[in-house]
Amino acid sequence: MFLTVSFLTLLLALSITGSPVEVRDSPIILPLTRRLNSSNGTINLVQHDKACVATFRDYNMHGRCAESIPMTYSWGRYIVALNVGSPPTTYKLAVDCGSAVTWIGTGTPYGETGFNTRRGMKESYGGSEFPSTTSFSGTFFIDTVTLSHGITIPNYELAVASTVSNFRDSDSVLGIGPQDLTVSTLTNDLPAAYPTFTDWLVTAGAICQNIVGMFFQPLRTGDGDTGQLAFGEPDYTKDITNTRHSQRYWGLDQRIMYGNRDINILFPTAGIIDTGCNFIYIASDAYGRYRAAIGATINKWNGLLHITSRQYSALQELKFHIGNIFFSLSPNTQIWPRSLNHRIHAEKDDIYLIIKTLSMPTGAGLDFIIGWTFMQRFYTVLDHDNRKIGFAMTSFTYATTN
Repeated sequence: MFLTVSFLTLLLALSITGSPVEVRDSPIILPLTRRLNSSNGTINLVQHDKACVATFRDYNMHGRCAESIPMTYSWGRYIVALNVGSPPTTYKLAVDCGSAVTWIGTGTPYGETGFNTRRGMKESYGGSEFPSTTSFSGTFFIDTVTLSHGITIPNYELAVASTVSNFRDSDSVLGIGPQDLTVSTLTNDLPAAYPTFTDWLVTAGAICQNIVGMFFQPLRTGDGDTGQLAFGEPDYTKDITNTRHSQRYWGLDQRIMYGNRDINILFPTAGIIDTGCNFIYIASDAYGRYRAAIGATINKWNGLLHITSRQYSALQELKFHIGNIFFSLSPNTQIWPRSLNHRIHAEKDDIYLIIKTLSMPTGAGLDFIIGWTFMQRFYTVLDHDNRKIGFAMTSFTYATTN
């Protein structure tokens, strides 16, 4: 279930509740910056997304009650800074709503300023069919964690990685997915869920509601592009509509239609949102209908849909229908930023679409994944307390930035 509306934030999932999110306390807001680092050569964003997609395919307020921090884009991820220990060490963590584990240790080493619980843990991202699968294992430590503005969690149980494969350009992950995703990550305990980062913020009294709001700006340069991560409540300068999320991930139902004639691309079905994916993925049959409606060709080098300037001039809106609401991507928002074509092995003026195939047909249990190329156009809210998802229009929803 996905959303798109004018300065309205909409929460959707398997069923629309219709009631707006209740406004109580102000949030913790962290700025976000999205950065594309090419120090090790051209980034293969398509390969990065393959591992993300495989993960899901293979897994078939009173006073100061909120806080926000900035995000930075890097290697297909949004990064936030987190201070751990006393004296504090700053770690750069990738924000991931497809994971509920927060861990450090892949870049900046942990100085073991906290207490070693001797509890082991492990997690992996990607699938066995892709050699770039990321995995890590390590131990839980109890330590002090601090956000901006002095917001502190005094006895936070943090995972510290000792073994890591295929992970770079950040110091690990800040997991903001549903708590159910923590099940089976403990290596020497029976399968059980344990508190997430946002759960700990509530326990510490830093926020009053277990809600996360995300704002992404469309990429322009790939370096220094920013966003904001808010804990405690969403940005209530935008209206919010509700819907319940499905299953373990942040999942929802939607239908996708194309153009003035409302050509059916994806029939009503379930999928998820994931900040770890760059592109928008849809079932293979839906992908075929979208490609045919536009007349796009598949580039053999990067696997993306390519269109000519004439086809771009004829491109029409792609409509995401959730509940009784349409969230539309304009022609310009359906294409990859041409200023970043070198990141996808493309010529400067080539035009590529942001829709990709899941390589499995509708009905396989996961029929779409909405990545940040959608979420950078709509303010996104993850409500852990009420198990709801929300979106709203921003000044960038229809901005011609690509």
